[in-house]
Amino acid sequence: MRWIVFALALQAQAVLAQDWMIVSKTGRAEAGKPFELTVIAPAGQNLPQELEARMKVDVAEITLTLKETAPALNGQRTYAMQMPISAIGPISLQLNDRPSNELVLLVVRPAAGDAVQTLTGLGPGGREPPLSEADPMYFVVGTRGGTSARFQLSFKYRLFDFDAGYGQERPWLSGLYFGYTQNSLWDLEGESKAFRDTSYQPSFFWKWERTEDAPRLLIDGARLGVEHESNGGQGDRSRSINTAFVRPEWRWKVAEVGSFAFTPKVYAYLDKEENTDIDDYRGHVDWRLRYDSPAGTWVATTVMRYGNAGKGSVLLDVSRRIRDVKFGPVSTYLHVQFFAGYGESILDYNVKDKSQIRIGFAIVP
Repeated sequence: MRWIVFALALQAQAVLAQDWMIVSKTGRAEAGKPFELTVIAPAGQNLPQELEARMKVDVAEITLTLKETAPALNGQRTYAMQMPISAIGPISLQLNDRPSNELVLLVVRPAAGDAVQTLTGLGPGGREPPLSEADPMYFVVGTRGGTSARFQLSFKYRLFDFDAGYGQERPWLSGLYFGYTQNSLWDLEGESKAFRDTSYQPSFFWKWERTEDAPRLLIDGARLGVEHESNGGQGDRSRSINTAFVRPEWRWKVAEVGSFAFTPKVYAYLDKEENTDIDDYRGHVDWRLRYDSPAGTWVATTVMRYGNAGKGSVLLDVSRRIRDVKFGPVSTYLHVQFFAGYGESILDYNVKDKSQIRIGFAIVP
């Protein structure tokens, strides 16, 4: 009864002011969840099935669509909309293209296990920016067999936002990513300082990651997708493969010891015509293990391959955060890399050079 009286009072106010009114029963909403509100039209105005509204969250402004949930009655109609997952705290809401009051709502975090978290691992406690790192990024230099440098750049880009458009309507889409990794070997001793080889690895994959407050499952995360790798060479120097892969993830935290992650990448070759025996040296799995110290001071990662012909390789990266050794507010890492075995580059996938130690820095260990 109190709600009906309040709505009638607002309707009378709207008639007098010739403004549209938007009201909420509770004044609260849950991020990532649908919620309802009531729109009251001035006398003589029709209430359409859909209305556009603009929402302000801090300094950001988002356009939302209100969709009717019931027929109009006595100059008012109930609408529903999806609250963006990024909207936390007080927000304000006004109608677009119609003079209306400004409705202030308090948006709270959703309970664990909502659709976005379940399908993508994205949500409170698990959100990441659209553009983020994928694999380690570093620059290291070694002198065995001639002075050379090796560096890697890697990023991933989320194709759909989880709080707007298709990503909001179909939460699983917000787990789709475009990834890109580039790894180069640079000959610093040669006359022209030429690059010895560069590997280009674009990929397209779907990613799920369990958030810390979600129920524990058989795995803690997974990536599923396709990847192309080539060196852009010509003739005898041309190398390329296409693979389909799945990368399950398991993580463990040990008190006062640190955290461990086991992320093997299992792949099948879709095309390897330019290097038909590459699976003799790479096999079908990249065995990955990572360790992070409790404060993030030390990071160690190893990747091992074992080919079908019993030939393989091992790559070991160890990083030490510079900030903790009095370099000031610098967020890079001292980085040491060891490689032994076949195929330090895709050009020489079937060549075994001397084992190599290189030292440099890492932006992302």
